[in-house]
Amino acid sequence: MYFGVQAMLLSVHGKDKNNYFRVVPTGNENYHLKMQQNNRITSLFGIDFPLIQAGMIWCSGWQLAAAVSNAGGLGIIGSGSMYPEVLDEHIQKCKQATNKPFAVNLPMLYPNIEEHIQTIIKHQVPIVFTSAGNPKTWTAHLKSHGIKVVHVVSSLKFALKAQDAGVDAVVAEGFEAGGHNGRDETTTMCLIPLVAKELSIPLIAAGGIGTGRGMLAAMNLGADGVQIGSRFIATPESSAHENFKQTVIETPEGGTQLTLKELTPVRLIKNPFYNEVESAYQRCATQEELQALLGRGRAKKGMFEGDLINGELEVGQISGLITEIKPAAEVVQEIIHEFREALNEQQQSKFQF
Repeated sequence: MYFGVQAMLLSVHGKDKNNYFRVVPTGNENYHLKMQQNNRITSLFGIDFPLIQAGMIWCSGWQLAAAVSNAGGLGIIGSGSMYPEVLDEHIQKCKQATNKPFAVNLPMLYPNIEEHIQTIIKHQVPIVFTSAGNPKTWTAHLKSHGIKVVHVVSSLKFALKAQDAGVDAVVAEGFEAGGHNGRDETTTMCLIPLVAKELSIPLIAAGGIGTGRGMLAAMNLGADGVQIGSRFIATPESSAHENFKQTVIETPEGGTQLTLKELTPVRLIKNPFYNEVESAYQRCATQEELQALLGRGRAKKGMFEGDLINGELEVGQISGLITEIKPAAEVVQEIIHEFREALNEQQQSKFQF
């Protein structure tokens, strides 16, 4: 539906300030519009498009990862909410559902991280995205088993540390993103050019991206590709509860807020639990009182079990642009189609000055 076109997108990212794109006629009527392989992300991962689906807790199981990978992006299994035996099962099912590359997201603070790593190595998962910790801890070990490693950061400082640790690429995530965030509240618009200017390895932009125009904007800022999370929550393949999916598509502009910075900063939908947090702030609650209010299992309760009152509902600001639930492959197709349309529009007169 969206890829019956006679063109191929080519992106080239150099060390200078110029990112440029051009359309190359191909005569190829296939439904898989391919990004030329000198894009650093498509080359690194062996995928068609430099579009990565984020490994979100409670939302990113094998069905979503396989669907995105089969559509030409890179699907990621979110292991942070999985017991070791559950991750093992999801990896096996993902390998059965796709012959394309996929990845596992591995939060460094996960209590059973050694077991997760053993499972990843055992099943020869080709790519791991690490987050929430020191990339030096496991990068060398994973790479010694032929695994490509990408680390998620929220600042230039940590991007450079990740590069020094030997990772193959970095995801730089602005605070528009859903879920856990950096404390500095640096936006994607500011963060990506800051990191692109200093980094030599491939750069993936994240935070507030959920459309083809957003993808093109991020790449014009210096990114080699994008990671998208919230948009893929609202898909049939997402393991999120239907209540949560419906709430995501109903959340308006301004319907999320970054909060709980004293603990771990997190962007939440403004539901009754969020209102409890705000009430705690108004009475000057201590860090201990905030921790007690948060308790355990809030994210599972909200996102996986569908408790919209007492649960933690993590989603990004892009939710204001998400209006319907649709298959993951269709989401990928729409984003790449819109990316190409926006790319062509850059030849219009308003860009000539």
